[in-house]
Amino acid sequence: MAKLKQENENKGRVTSFPECGPKDKNGREILLSLKNVDITFGKGDSAVKAVQDASFDIYKGETFSLVGESGSGKTTVGRAVIRVNPLAGGEIQYKGVRISGKIPHSLDRQVIRNIQMVFQDPAASLNERATVDYIISEGLYNFHLFENESDRVRKVESIISEVGLLPEHLTRYPHEFSGGQRQRIGLARAMVMEPELVVADEPISALDVSIRAQVLNLMKKFQQEKQVTYLFIAHDLSIVRFISDRIGVIYKGRIVEVAEAEELFQFPLHPYTHSLISAIPIPDPKLEKNKVLYTYDPSIHDYSSDKPEFVNIGHDHYVYGNKAEIEKYKELRETNVPIKAITIDEIKSHESVIHDEIPADTKAENEIIAHPSGDTGGIWLAVLSFLLPILGLPAAFIFKSRNYIRNFKMCRKGAIAGFITLGVIIGLFLILLLFAVI
Repeated sequence: MAKLKQENENKGRVTSFPECGPKDKNGREILLSLKNVDITFGKGDSAVKAVQDASFDIYKGETFSLVGESGSGKTTVGRAVIRVNPLAGGEIQYKGVRISGKIPHSLDRQVIRNIQMVFQDPAASLNERATVDYIISEGLYNFHLFENESDRVRKVESIISEVGLLPEHLTRYPHEFSGGQRQRIGLARAMVMEPELVVADEPISALDVSIRAQVLNLMKKFQQEKQVTYLFIAHDLSIVRFISDRIGVIYKGRIVEVAEAEELFQFPLHPYTHSLISAIPIPDPKLEKNKVLYTYDPSIHDYSSDKPEFVNIGHDHYVYGNKAEIEKYKELRETNVPIKAITIDEIKSHESVIHDEIPADTKAENEIIAHPSGDTGGIWLAVLSFLLPILGLPAAFIFKSRNYIRNFKMCRKGAIAGFITLGVIIGLFLILLLFAVI
């Protein structure tokens, strides 16, 4: 029997996952592993390679964040992990067992059971025709994860309370909830299955800032209590830094850098990572105004003869580059001097301070801002100046000399309109008089 089981494993016919995944050299359990993954959409000349040669490991109990700009392939990787997107090359392993491609039905069900996903759009990911009770219970029904009806109700009510909602919300429909509440329902739907791995596809990008913090706190709470592992997909590095154990940076479908969170922010070696960090907003508006953005230019790489590789340069820090670039990255890292990714232009900053102290139009602005209390700029001034433009124009300049700027503008506007109207009337009268004489 042992020999037969070994033969089945060699043929890729494993029907269940082991208790623990393989360990790395540091003794960490590798829960998920992507090895040279390629994902292609379309065929022939119209084929688009969305992900190419992507490789990284996710360790049990950690939060691994995948970051990059829109369209870089983050979600494509996440959907491949849950077996929605098929691979064109490479493989994905869960606990050392291949889960990509064709696998036994029993193993496919275990993938669904153990790997859940929280989607970016909380409205589109929930069935609008189903109650919250059914949405959360659907996985329990499909996998028979309850002993009886009272056990199912207990599990559903328990998880809905853990995400900060009330049991009476179970009878409502998704459209009756706010965006933050819908995302909590999506999180409850995933966590009620007690998964080992959750793929969180930008779960907070559609939420308000205050609600984002609440959802992130919920996710951290579940991680601490249930030892959940997260593949967190995002583009906001300011949030990623504080929730991640390790971060992978993806550019146009290729993983260009992987390192621990603080390691990556202290030593952003790849130019693309440097550009992403330089784009993080600074809360101080003056500093943000004078921040120097680093723009990534792919043409700086010459891979015509010296082909690039994804290499560990030490400190568990992986970078994509050719031999010359890797040597440069190693030298930068070994100096152990943090790389300053966000820089402030001191000259501009100094000029900004001077301009803030003495603006160019200080006198004019002060006159407008510090106007007297009677400077209301009422419409009646414009009307009187229109009817009596000969008096309105002098009145305008009298107002201006006394800092009544709003009154000055209204009188001037009415007087000019009055003079134009008076000129038109006189012109028409002269024309009619001319015709009468002829």
